[in-house]
Amino acid sequence: MHWSRSVVCSAWTWGTCAPCAFSSAMRPAPAANWWLPAEKASTKSSTSTMAAWTSCVRCSSNGSSVPRRTCKTSFPPIQQAADERTCMQFSIRRPKLPSSETHPEESSYRRLDVSTWLSHLNELGQVEEEYKLRKAIFFGGIDVSIRGEVWPFLLRYYSPKSTSEEREALRVQKRKEYEEIQQKRLAMSPEEHRAFWRNVQFTVDKDVVRTDRSNQFFRGEDNPNVESMRRILLNYAVYNPTIGYSQGMSDLVAPILAEVLDESDTFWCFVGLMQNTIFISSPRDEDMEKQLLYLRELLRLTHLRFYQHLVSLGEDGLQMLFCHRWLLLCFKREFPEAEALRIWEACWAHYQTDYFHLFICVAIVTIYGDDVIEQQLATDQMLLHFGNLAMHMNGELVLRKARSLLYQFRLLPRIPCGLHDLCKLCGTGMWDSGYMPAVECTGLHPGSESCPYGGTVEVPSPKAPKDGKKGPKASREGFGFRR
Repeated sequence: MHWSRSVVCSAWTWGTCAPCAFSSAMRPAPAANWWLPAEKASTKSSTSTMAAWTSCVRCSSNGSSVPRRTCKTSFPPIQQAADERTCMQFSIRRPKLPSSETHPEESSYRRLDVSTWLSHLNELGQVEEEYKLRKAIFFGGIDVSIRGEVWPFLLRYYSPKSTSEEREALRVQKRKEYEEIQQKRLAMSPEEHRAFWRNVQFTVDKDVVRTDRSNQFFRGEDNPNVESMRRILLNYAVYNPTIGYSQGMSDLVAPILAEVLDESDTFWCFVGLMQNTIFISSPRDEDMEKQLLYLRELLRLTHLRFYQHLVSLGEDGLQMLFCHRWLLLCFKREFPEAEALRIWEACWAHYQTDYFHLFICVAIVTIYGDDVIEQQLATDQMLLHFGNLAMHMNGELVLRKARSLLYQFRLLPRIPCGLHDLCKLCGTGMWDSGYMPAVECTGLHPGSESCPYGGTVEVPSPKAPKDGKKGPKASREGFGFRR
């Protein structure tokens, strides 16, 4: 089952989103006159004027209250023919995943409910066999009714070895620490407060009033929960001035507050998230480049045709701008909230890898990226293609595919050296089989960097896009992987 989008012509424009100040290609939001059947799309009159509301590919908010024209009127015959050649058709399919492509333990676990959760606790309230608990969460997720109790363990606010009494004592202690942080913020001098308002508070105040307002927990005017979220973010900027606040953090803290409910507990869960989660809302440039390096290697290993298409686009393609929002906002803008939170839990479980979010990215590309290859989409067209998939993808299908990809990855007898970190232990028992794959040098290393698994090859790492420059050549193959 699928539906086709109307043709997208060269009238797509670049613009700046007023709410988040993000400059990118502006995409139309779905509208009644924007969707056309496939058979009608190719025959759309070139003299029609089709207006569509524009929305930001980063924050998905409307950048303007004025409709933007996406097709001009009365094209001359020559211009009309040229325009038809530049038009593209995209499809959003609802594919199915064959049982042969799923993890063999896919159907072995149900959602973690109250009774199952209690079975993992001993009489003192300590978690027994943490590895089995994380595995159960990885495959089945957590029932909504107990997320507020289980999430603090996943976010390392609570130690799995702590007793119920120890956790209550910790909460009292941490509440005092939180109040001290807040007092420090409120006791700023006028000069300090002006600088804090300019660098942090001004942005926080704008963001919190538009974060998850469709959620009942934050809905309505003068909602005290919105003010709690505001205080958490402001206090975090005081607690960790090095990171401070960046747009996107409100998207991460809001679901935690809605589940944990307590302001102090949410603050310390958020601290744990920022300390222990690899994909955070505002990584340093080197952090993002590291993620993209791993992702490029995974795509080369798992989806060679897509990787070769990126290489053919040069440095622009290898920057993979289409997936930056996935990493920056932890897929929250790509899936409905229920599915996005399931993805969060699977990543927080840290089962067999700390980098499961990258397997989620590969799963999205594998399932929904065929149009990119078939139509040889350019960099900006890829950005539009994946941007318009937001909220139309099947999160459960993506999760199943990502788990299958991780399973296949762990079965490989050898892996490229660029993905060695994906095999590092992320907790006791994570590599329970005791098997570690052999590591082989791929010959792809930035500059003259030497590789402990092979030789040295000078290949420039893709940096800022430059016109007319090609990316590095694809390295030698030999790592078998089933799509």
